[in-house]
Amino acid sequence: MMELTGKLIIFSAPSGSGKTTIVKQLLQVFPQFEFSISATSRQPRGQEQNGVDYFFLTQEEFRQKVEQDAFVEWEEVYNGTCYGTLKSEMQRIWAKGNVIIFDVDVMGGISLKRIFGENACSIFIQAPSIEALRERLIGRGTDSMETIEKRIAKAEFEMSKAPEFDFVVVNDELDKAVADTKQIINDFLAR
Repeated sequence: MMELTGKLIIFSAPSGSGKTTIVKQLLQVFPQFEFSISATSRQPRGQEQNGVDYFFLTQEEFRQKVEQDAFVEWEEVYNGTCYGTLKSEMQRIWAKGNVIIFDVDVMGGISLKRIFGENACSIFIQAPSIEALRERLIGRGTDSMETIEKRIAKAEFEMSKAPEFDFVVVNDELDKAVADTKQIINDFLAR
């Protein structure tokens, strides 16, 4: 167990719910927030950069870090593709006096909340429907239909986990979802 030195806010959502868009807007509003960069064993997509979007590790490097107990939590999200939160990344952010923002998969979000309890606020971002999710994923133009259908199947499971989060925000209308999320965060930081 690592030493707690600050607060953290956890965002989780099925792929295509708009979580990353909401988080990016919040980072502009709350200057004390700093994004926790996750490690992954997958290859970069598009313009993604190592140390900016993710810490891209080979599967072997990822396994070594697991063995070294370098992760707060980690999970094999898809077969052969792991994601995890590095302890060193959290300590780096707290050392600056900042609040950590997590943009993690649903099971990772549940794990982080369980580990950090009252020091963490967990927020589940939900698309208004599975159909809306499918349209958003297709609209991105980054994945094959096969990959999209896998993500949809996973989203249905993930949406069943929403009650395990402190708050659920439905992202039907972006401005309202951002405003609702801001209010949740202001209340949490005031505690």
